[in-house]
Amino acid sequence: MTSAAAPGLCAGRVVVITGAGRGLGRAHARAYAAEGARVVVNDLGVAADGSAAAATGDAGGPAHEVVEEIRAAGGEAIAHGGDIATSEGAASLIRTALDTYGRLDTLVNNAGFLRDRMLVNLDEDAWDAVLRVHLKGHFLPLKYAGTHWRAEAKAGRTPHACVVNTSSGAGLLGSVGQGNYSAAKAGILGLTLVAAAELAPYGVRVNAIAPAARTRMTEQTFADTMAAPEDDNFDAMAPENVSPLVVWLGSTASAGVTGRVFEAEAGRITVMEGWRPGPTADKGARWTPAQAGETALKLLAEAEAPGAVYGAR
Repeated sequence: MTSAAAPGLCAGRVVVITGAGRGLGRAHARAYAAEGARVVVNDLGVAADGSAAAATGDAGGPAHEVVEEIRAAGGEAIAHGGDIATSEGAASLIRTALDTYGRLDTLVNNAGFLRDRMLVNLDEDAWDAVLRVHLKGHFLPLKYAGTHWRAEAKAGRTPHACVVNTSSGAGLLGSVGQGNYSAAKAGILGLTLVAAAELAPYGVRVNAIAPAARTRMTEQTFADTMAAPEDDNFDAMAPENVSPLVVWLGSTASAGVTGRVFEAEAGRITVMEGWRPGPTADKGARWTPAQAGETALKLLAEAEAPGAVYGAR
């Protein structure tokens, strides 16, 4: 990581990142700091399945380690160990940025974990836990950050604020064995579109990424694909490959970009175009079931085939 002392793309900005103790979040935090941002590093320190066995909160752990890395490189950062899927934790996260640095410019929602099961084996607790951390854990920090930015705009201090949400290929196309995760990540896409529209009058832009990288959530399930190269070749699955786009989206350089979804993997960036109308038939009157079925089959024959089903990303 280069020194954050020199001016960069995010010089002077204050960035809050959830789930920033490891993997993608850690890479984002270090990349923002390298571009001059002051960073609030949130991480609860839980295990890969969200269990509390590895939880450390404010007492230490991965968030504090990332803060020390940033400070050692000349940057500014502070750790936050609250649970952002609770109102208290999310409000505390935003307060930490404001109390420590006096402002908030960018929110990166990244926290999450996996509890994979086929649908017939997926219990209610695993469903609720994954929806809670991914979807509710996006909503609550966004709510409290948005409330602050709305107040700023109404006071005549319209911000140049940015939100970067983290979805997944599983949210775009589904993923076998990940019904809870796929549903949560698809929900994040819907939330992104609504937030982009609702917060635009207050100077807030909201975008989402669907990254693929080597993290605790992928390195076991997709060991061969995610393995680091043994030579000096480009490490395509390094989480640091995703961070440059996330930093740009959280900077003033991305002015005018909102309500968009990007795939980011290795050296590739793709603008996703979402659900768009395909082949259509209009009878101008009510179909019979047989007619509706016959028409649907004709339209399907003209339509593009669905994309591949993803793994966890």
